[in-house]
Amino acid sequence: MRLFLFLMLLPALYAADDKLFEYRRDLPLDHKETGFSERSGVKVLDFTYTNLSGGQTAAYLVQSVKRGKDAAILFVHWYEPESRDSNRTQYLDQAVELAKLGATSLLIETMWSNPMWFNQRNPADDFYNSAQQVKELRRALDILLAEPGIDKKRVAYVGHDFGMMYGAVLAGVDHRPRVWALQAGTTSFSDWFLLGSKAQGDDRKKVIDRLAPLDPIKFIPGAGGPVLMQFGKTDRFVPEVKANQFFEAAAEPKKILWYEAGHGLNPAAIADRQAWLKEQLKLK
Repeated sequence: MRLFLFLMLLPALYAADDKLFEYRRDLPLDHKETGFSERSGVKVLDFTYTNLSGGQTAAYLVQSVKRGKDAAILFVHWYEPESRDSNRTQYLDQAVELAKLGATSLLIETMWSNPMWFNQRNPADDFYNSAQQVKELRRALDILLAEPGIDKKRVAYVGHDFGMMYGAVLAGVDHRPRVWALQAGTTSFSDWFLLGSKAQGDDRKKVIDRLAPLDPIKFIPGAGGPVLMQFGKTDRFVPEVKANQFFEAAAEPKKILWYEAGHGLNPAAIADRQAWLKEQLKLK
């Protein structure tokens, strides 16, 4: 019953938050190529584009040499500073595989691409920076969908960890992606932004209340298309109860998969996700 009432209130929630995620769509994209490679008939373009703050965002554009009417996928990586793929390289091999079947993918740099980001950030800016990151994801979609030969009815978002959480917020405010593959995220940004914090009592509650309007669980019901969620049974950052709450909040059609793995998941999760994306995006 509570979930039903929550879903009934969603239109008002989105209306209140619309302005928070508005951004300038008229800014020039200003592509600057920094590298190029080819892998068995797949082009990998390394480039930068102008972001909404006036700086440069690094990205990979991955697509087949032989183009048809391509599906489009935006990939957003996880944050694990001790891992070599805690950056836009995380999904690169998977994007190459999908390019051979007719998908053009964009893999972007984020504010957490810097391994030192979490410890160096100013916690007072977490709300603003989080809203800004969602706008940057919308900007990334503009970049991706500006590519010639994209089938705008076959657009997917794939995100892990913070990539899942910011993607879930995106799902509530930008309906260009129609397929959502999300991994190992939790329901509230405060769950992670308070990790290692010494804040207690009222100070801790203030952080939770400040970030609550951005809680990913409030936005995921607006995904407007198939949702796949994947979690590790031994993930020390995402308790099972949180994962199940996140999944429950998503609208149908949806699917949840569990793995004998930690926060980084495992090869079985990659294989399942690739197969699911091929099916949902009708890749051949």
